[in-house]
Amino acid sequence: MGNPTGFLNVERILPSDRDPQQRLQDWCEVHEHMAEADIRQQAARCMDCGVPFCQSGNSAVAPKVAGCPVNNLIPEWNDLVYQGRWQEAVARLHRTNNFPEFTGRVCPAPCEGACVLGINAPPVTIKHHEFAIIEKAFSEGWVTANPPPQRTGKKVAVVGSGPAGLATAAELNKYGHSVVVFERADRIGGLLMYGIPNMKLEKPVVERRVQLLKEEGVEFRTGVEVGRDITTDELSSTFDSIVLATGATQPRDLAVEGRELGNVHFAMTYLTASTRALLDGDAANSNELNAAGKNVVIIGGGDTGTDCVATALRQGCKHVVQLEIMPQPQLQRAADNPWPEWPKTLLVDYGQREAIAVQGDDPRHYQTMTKRLVGDENVNVIEVHTVNVVWQNDASGRPIAREQVGTEKVIPADMVLLAMGFTGPEMGVLEKFGVTLDNRTNVAAEYGDFATNVAGVYACGDARRGQSLIVWAIDEGRRCAKVVDAFLRR
Repeated sequence: MGNPTGFLNVERILPSDRDPQQRLQDWCEVHEHMAEADIRQQAARCMDCGVPFCQSGNSAVAPKVAGCPVNNLIPEWNDLVYQGRWQEAVARLHRTNNFPEFTGRVCPAPCEGACVLGINAPPVTIKHHEFAIIEKAFSEGWVTANPPPQRTGKKVAVVGSGPAGLATAAELNKYGHSVVVFERADRIGGLLMYGIPNMKLEKPVVERRVQLLKEEGVEFRTGVEVGRDITTDELSSTFDSIVLATGATQPRDLAVEGRELGNVHFAMTYLTASTRALLDGDAANSNELNAAGKNVVIIGGGDTGTDCVATALRQGCKHVVQLEIMPQPQLQRAADNPWPEWPKTLLVDYGQREAIAVQGDDPRHYQTMTKRLVGDENVNVIEVHTVNVVWQNDASGRPIAREQVGTEKVIPADMVLLAMGFTGPEMGVLEKFGVTLDNRTNVAAEYGDFATNVAGVYACGDARRGQSLIVWAIDEGRRCAKVVDAFLRR
């Protein structure tokens, strides 16, 4: 490495976030920028560790084994950043990752959890270096369209334009195949466009990459739902191969009394409506999915729940609460969560920080189970009734949530958002293709092979593996494209 003692002499520093009170007045990204000299100094912390666990992630067995699933050449581009060789750094970055501008913003960075320096010190700021490299490249004009020199004459349909679909399309197009991406929404990007709020991933960043793919020859058709607007038979007769990258968009529901009440919505329905309103020029989101002046209760403690907290605060909610049935994570790694696994430790994310700034405390209530929802005379929700739980193992060793007597609470609620994750892909298009499902209701297709039971039809990303990370989706899209290319060249 360029500075062999950097990890000893330089402390970990990240760019500061914008003041919560200030950023709640807009929908712009929350992070400030860091001076180039400071970024290069941080890159000096990357040590010559011998075995770079940061880049050794295996998507097939994630999340138990940590590290980068696309096997980013992290020590190489860290050293190039330290030396100020940015153009070489972006070339190395693009060798393994089609969309570092996405992962550099919203990936939880399993690479940092597996950083060797992280064994006994704060890990290298890998995610921020990835962000800095690609944004430097765009600002300098180094990222340009690079269409294939010739076409193979083969045509591939990709169903879904999320990170897996886009990665598949990008790679297949590089191989020279003609690729058409079908997206049922009005804009390209899948969860990148409508599942992640603007303050985490500004939409011009997505549109910038989509425009490059268009210039390279990828065709996008929006507002087209396969199985409704175009039949599966039409696709099969028109294209030489089909890739299903529809995501895992079937939300987990809440089976409690009062679920049918008004103003109870799935989180993704709410986030999609909020982002669409913003992009359409209606930042106030004038429809019913607006949290302005409302007591908002979010059921679910993950990233989607956090995004709902931040969105509701920007819309001017009266108060927001986030309910989590699991215990509060520990401050340090538990004994059963050793390095280099992703550390399951307490994180105060951007949404919680904003709620603390406005309300004075963390909105999360841990070990809290929703018992029922209560409505008013207009059949709209007005209360969430909860009880605290403790987790104990049953006779088989399976953890069970047991209610604690006397801990019942009533929380005022004018809007309830269900952010409890997803159960798998939606069945419509899968049933029409006739693909087999596995025991988790995902498309049955082996990792590394990606072939379904239907000849010429492949599946990748969340549709195949279930709800997961963007970086895993990109990995699957890249690998799936390689398999499809081999199939088309037989």
